[in-house]
Amino acid sequence: MTQDIVSTQWLDEHRNSPDISIIDCSWHLAAAKRDAKAEYLAARIPGAQFFDIDLIADTESPLPHMLPSPEKFSSHVRKMGIGDGKKVICYDSAGLFSAARVWWMFKIFGHNDVAVLDGGLPKWKAENRPLEDGPPARPQERHFTPRFQSMMVRDKADVRKALQIADARSPPRFRGEEAEARPGVRAGHIPDARNVHYATLLKHDGTLKPASEIAKVFEAAGIDIARPVITSCGSGVTAAILTLGLTILNAKDHALYDGSWTEWGSAADTAVATGA
Repeated sequence: MTQDIVSTQWLDEHRNSPDISIIDCSWHLAAAKRDAKAEYLAARIPGAQFFDIDLIADTESPLPHMLPSPEKFSSHVRKMGIGDGKKVICYDSAGLFSAARVWWMFKIFGHNDVAVLDGGLPKWKAENRPLEDGPPARPQERHFTPRFQSMMVRDKADVRKALQIADARSPPRFRGEEAEARPGVRAGHIPDARNVHYATLLKHDGTLKPASEIAKVFEAAGIDIARPVITSCGSGVTAAILTLGLTILNAKDHALYDGSWTEWGSAADTAVATGA
């Protein structure tokens, strides 16, 4: 395990530690017709607070769950009892789908003591580890100091100049064979991008593959991790799984395109490629 991933065994042994904060980062695509907050209230890891990526976001932006201001982020996480000196553990109800996005958000606001629960809630439940339900206890507010790390995020102008883009979407979406769910978003991918479907970084049980296998996935897609890489996806959620993989591989120069395909595919001034 690296400092960015923890096992269910480790979390079960440390979850009552006063310096640990656990957050349920579950989020689902509209097509899934799942209510992440309702599921959190019905069954969660004991002590977990709920992190809503659509609420803790730039809600003035027309794009979904874009990064909030440092002030907005710190205001929300303070109320969750998360502050300087806390180790934050992010999990989600899919295994590893949206938790990496929140892990990246903490990193980008300068809080490096953050990790993703490997296998998430499905693995936790499969091992019959403890759960709680109902309204969560209100934690004591803590002081959180945001320190924005601008080198970890990229915008459309940066992507135009990028030499390597890793797109985490499924192969049919990448190739433009499936219509996009959001109105006004074209099908296809950013020209010269490479497809690294986020699921190819995971084992069948939803846990991350070993670093050696993750390295082979990027290599097979034509991504050279020794050179700068920008990760992208549909709306900046699963791109963070690629970012997590690159971090585990100690890739030195990588960042996430926050607007991702929702921005690029709906813009009037961008080129779109289809096929492999």
